This record gives sequence, structure tokens and C-alpha cells, in this order.
Amino acid sequence: MGEIATKPYLLRALYEWCVDNGYTPHLVVKADSRTQVPAEFVRNGEITLNIAPTAVHRLQMGNEVIEFSARFAGVARQISVPIQTVQAIYARETGHGMTFEVETETPVVQSRDDAGPDTSNDAASGVNLPTTPAQTAPVLATTRERPDKGGDAPNPERPKPGGKPTLRRVK
Repeated sequence: MGEIATKPYLLRALYEWCVDNGYTPHLVVKADSRTQVPAEFVRNGEITLNIAPTAVHRLQMGNEVIEFSARFAGVARQISVPIQTVQAIYARETGHGMTFEVETETPVVQSRDDAGPDTSNDAASGVNLPTTPAQTAPVLATTRERPDKGGDAPNPERPKPGGKPTLRRVK
């Protein structure tokens, strides 16, 4: 028997950290033939899923797959996401989380380029990761950085108040 990957353990740990701190955990998933997600909410081959306890039902985060049911635009859907397709997990409120390498496969699910984000669903949002080369190890990512000790100069990478947090890859 081969060694179990660390990725499912890191996903579960960050999920627990988000919930314990009152944050809303979100998964960024590469939508392809291995994923069972609502195609109408896929953007650029990705979907961001709210996996907070209040947004999902019967969440199971196993070593091979993450499964749950959730409502999208008021319609209950069964979601199945292989661990290999998870690109990131982060806290919506702070943007703190982790990105992961994803095995590439030709996307089967087409994204809607002409439609804006749909705010009527409970489990999806329009946050996308930047398109950069895949990394070989998980990397901590954050949207907020500490200001320099000596001054109050604005940080150009700091998000605007009230805006959506975004993930960035740190090299």
C-alpha cells in the first residue's frame, strides 16, 4: 500500500481552522470530467464552493473525494469533487488559505463567459485564482500583509475595504 498524500489532511485542517474561527471556508476546484458540480456556475474551468456548515449538508471530506449536497439558486444539488481537482481552500473573510497543484485534464464543463457572477446561490462565488504555472508544493496565501514597522504607507497589494478577498500564489 502506498503512502497517503498530505493534501486531504491539509484540506480538513484548514476547513476546521476556518470553522473554529467563525470564517467561511471556500474551495476552488478545477471543473473537469472528474468533478460533479453545477456547470452553470463554472467560470474559466473553475468553480468556487462555499463549504461552510450552514451552506452544505452531509459534508464528507475523505482522502480521495469531497462530497456534500448544497443549494444553487434554490435547487439542491449533489456535489462530488476529487481531492486532485482542488486548487485552493481559503477563508472568505480574510483570504487566508492554501493553494495546491492540480493534475491537468481537458475540461469537459464549459464556462459562461457572457454572464456575470450569480449572487443567488449559496455555495458558489465568482472568485478565481490567477493563472500562473502550477507549483510543486502547497503554499500559504493571504490577501493581507502587515504594514512596515516604520510607517503607515498604503500597501498596493492590500485589498480595498469591503471588496472580495482574492488569492495569490506566493513563490
